[in-house]
Amino acid sequence: MSFHMKNAKARRGLQAAVATLFAVLASSAYAGWDGLNMPEGVTILSKEIYGLHMKIFWWCVGIAVVVFGAMIYSMIKFRRSAGAEADKTLVHSTKVEIVWTVIPIAILVAIAVPITKTLIQIEDMGKVDVNIKVTGYQWKWEYEYLGQNVSFFSTLKRDSDAARQLGSGVDPNTVPNYLLDVDNVLVIPAGQKVRFLLTAQDVIHAWWVPDFGMKKDAIPGYVNEIWVQVDADKTGVYRGQCAELCGRDHGFMPIVVEVKSPADYDAWLRAKQAEQKLAGVAPDAPAVTASAAPAAMAQ
Repeated sequence: MSFHMKNAKARRGLQAAVATLFAVLASSAYAGWDGLNMPEGVTILSKEIYGLHMKIFWWCVGIAVVVFGAMIYSMIKFRRSAGAEADKTLVHSTKVEIVWTVIPIAILVAIAVPITKTLIQIEDMGKVDVNIKVTGYQWKWEYEYLGQNVSFFSTLKRDSDAARQLGSGVDPNTVPNYLLDVDNVLVIPAGQKVRFLLTAQDVIHAWWVPDFGMKKDAIPGYVNEIWVQVDADKTGVYRGQCAELCGRDHGFMPIVVEVKSPADYDAWLRAKQAEQKLAGVAPDAPAVTASAAPAAMAQ
């Protein structure tokens, strides 16, 4: 067998091994894609952000295929062992410089347009249906429904708090939603625009629910704002956590949001108003539903 035949056989064997390796890696990556990629979410903004993320991701994949494909082709086709000789005459080309300058600028502009549109949408705080003030504490959240005379604290649920104690003897695996459950859940209506006004009482916290696609810092002495609008058919419970290191119990500061239909939300709101009025927490006030009146502080 000649040297060239042996070389060709070795190359084919190497190509087969590389193809098999890529197939295994691709199947593993696909299996864990849901855990690696950002979630699509259940809100208008989260889907907009996810769509933008995937669009730019595939653009980057396309650019990588073209660039690395050209590099690999050139290295194989014009390698010295194949008898290729370097072209020493081409030292400058204005046309080439214009092309490799114009193309990246065009790509950046094409990316900047949808990004700018999404950023403007994120900052649009108009036509709000519900306003909720969120205050971070070490280590709990306070929710105040502005104009509705409803407010309460939300802290780590007692069974999770008991199980996390050193020497408790409680197996955390037996606790439902360990470290991700609270005593009082935040309730919002589906299909309506909800604005959160975020601040903190002591140190910097961050309010983050992955399925909402939004995270914002809660800073003492400063008010940040975000808005979410959950799809009308996406009622349910969504969980998050404080995403800013805020002290030794930072990991025990979960967020739980229950999304109800507008009718169920209005019923919950009236019941909460009556409960707090009876307890003397809130002053006398008419029960105003989110769908029947303009929200306080709406721009």
